[in-house]
Amino acid sequence: MSRPPFLTLPPCARAHRLSTPRGEFAVHDAQPSSPPRGTVLLVPGFTGSKEDFIALLEPLAAAGYRAVAVDGRGQHESEGPRDEAAYALGELAGDVRAQAEALGGGVHLLGHSLGGLISRAAVLEDASPFRSLTIMSCGPAAICAAQQERTRRLVAALGAYDMGTVWLEMRRADGESAPAAPVPPELDAFLRRRWMGTVPEQLTATGRQLTAEPDRTAELAAVPLPKHVISGAVDYAWPVPSIDAMAKELSAVRTVVEGAEHSPNAERPGPTAEALVRFWDLS
Repeated sequence: MSRPPFLTLPPCARAHRLSTPRGEFAVHDAQPSSPPRGTVLLVPGFTGSKEDFIALLEPLAAAGYRAVAVDGRGQHESEGPRDEAAYALGELAGDVRAQAEALGGGVHLLGHSLGGLISRAAVLEDASPFRSLTIMSCGPAAICAAQQERTRRLVAALGAYDMGTVWLEMRRADGESAPAAPVPPELDAFLRRRWMGTVPEQLTATGRQLTAEPDRTAELAAVPLPKHVISGAVDYAWPVPSIDAMAKELSAVRTVVEGAEHSPNAERPGPTAEALVRFWDLS
């Protein structure tokens, strides 16, 4: 679960709802002070939200890019139905294309973790709304075996218990397996609020997708878009060597953010933003 380093939007950004033919989506929208050099759509991962990109908004806007981070359907502040079929990969990919078109098309698309799989599916179906694709902290297929088992347990718990009970059990298990530094009270409250605001069927459907996604790297390599693969130096969900191999097969620009793990957007936002801007400037 990504943890944003802070929660206050920078002065260049505002929260609003992006209207599309497929519904409204909660976004954080950062605008540069002069006409933008391009627009970036930021798609979060499993159990995540638009807040995961909050530390990137100001540096991207300062570099001249409009940056729009979105809650997908059923995520945090975007509504979604209580129906697993609504969260099939093709449905979520269709939402991403609709969001890109609502932003005027020609957007630089970035997907983090599960968002990388959703963004890949969006591009494979129709790449026309996009100017480039960045896959962040996401590998070529399903998550690693250990994370598959963990995710299957979560999906089973979601089918048996209410969201509040599952949250408490997750926190207990996390504390036993890897005791972490204390989380500031305001961030702790946000993480729980985000979890409780996410539709359980969204988590169940996307959790299953993470454990079963096939390798579609060869298909993506044939799509004539500039591609960028970026990750931390360590990743618990996909082994970094598998991310390296995927980038090579895609002929993608490859960036490893030293000192970061699964969420370089939150853990090392400065160097992450610099790498993204370098790529987009050339795309």
